Amino acid sequence: MYNSTWWKNLEYVIARWEYDHKIEARNGNLWMHASTPRNGSEIFNPMFESYVDASSAGPKLVAKEKVVEQPPQRAESDEYRGDDGWFSVFISWIRIVVCFISMMFTTFIWALIMLVLLPWPYQRIRQGNIYGHVTGKMLMWILGNPIKIEGAEYSNERAIYISNHASPIDIFLLMWLTPTGTVGIAKKEIIFYPLFGQLYVLANHLRIDRSNPTAAIESMKEAANGVVKNNLSLIIFPEGTRSKSGHLLPFKKGFVHLALQTRRPIVPIVLTGTHRAWRKGSLHVRSTPITVKYLPPITTDDWTADKVEDYVKLVHDVYVKNLPESQRPQA
Repeated sequence: MYNSTWWKNLEYVIARWEYDHKIEARNGNLWMHASTPRNGSEIFNPMFESYVDASSAGPKLVAKEKVVEQPPQRAESDEYRGDDGWFSVFISWIRIVVCFISMMFTTFIWALIMLVLLPWPYQRIRQGNIYGHVTGKMLMWILGNPIKIEGAEYSNERAIYISNHASPIDIFLLMWLTPTGTVGIAKKEIIFYPLFGQLYVLANHLRIDRSNPTAAIESMKEAANGVVKNNLSLIIFPEGTRSKSGHLLPFKKGFVHLALQTRRPIVPIVLTGTHRAWRKGSLHVRSTPITVKYLPPITTDDWTADKVEDYVKLVHDVYVKNLPESQRPQA
C-alpha cells in the first residue's frame, strides 16, 4: 500500500518541476538539492534533485545559490600588477625599437673609430668604454627607469667588478657605469651579435669557450696577464648566465681564479629591480625603479688557491645579505 497523499504530492511536484525547469533554464539559474534534509518529513527525489516536503500541499524546492567561478586574482604584492595594459605594452615596444636603432647607430660610429685604432689595443679598450658610457646612459634614458646609485665612491677602483645578472638592462647599466680601462669577459658566441659583437671584439674585450673547460682556463690566464700588464679592471657576471626568475643563482669559480692571479680586489655591484623592469625572454619593459649599489672592495691579497670554494661562498653570501627577499636564492 502507498500513501495516497504522498503520491498526489509527487505527481504535483513532477508537473511543477517540468514547468519550473523551463522557466529557470531560460533565466540561466540552476536548482540543486541541499546537502542534508532539514527535517525528517523531507523525502529526496533523485529525478529532479530536490527535497519534497510530504506534509505540505505542494513541493518545496531547496535552492542552492548559483556559484559563479571568479578568475584567479593577483595578490596585492604582485610585482607586475597594473603594468600589463595595452598602452603600457605599446609604449614599451616603442622604447625597445628606439633603443635598438640608437644602439645600432652608436655601434656603427664606434666600429669605424675602432678600425682606425687597430694598431693601438689599449686605445681601443678606452674607446670601447667611452662607447659604453655614451650608449648605456642613452639606452637607460630611453627606457625611462628611475635609477638610484649607491656607493659610487667604490666605482673607480682598479678591481674585478662583479654583478648579479637577471635582465638585459644589467648590461646597459654596466656599460654606462664601469670605469674607463675596464675589459669584459663574455661567451665566445657574442661575436655573432650583429655589430655589437664585432665591436666587442674590436674593443679588445675577452671571450671564453664555456663548452671547453681547458680552453676557458687558458683564456682566464691570458685575461689575468693582460689585466696586470696594462693596469686594467675586469667586469664579469659570476653566475655565468641570466637568472630568469631574478633569484640569485650559484656562482662560478672564474672570478675567484682571476682574483688569485691578478690580486685585484673584488667590488660587488648589487642590482635590484632590473628583473622586474625587463625579464629574461620578454619584450615588455616596465618603469620599475632600479638600484645600483657598489659594495666596499673585498681584499684578495691573502687569498690562497686551496680555498677557492670558501671564497665563492663568501662573496655569494655578501650578495644574499644585500639583495631583497624577492631576489635571494630559492630554497
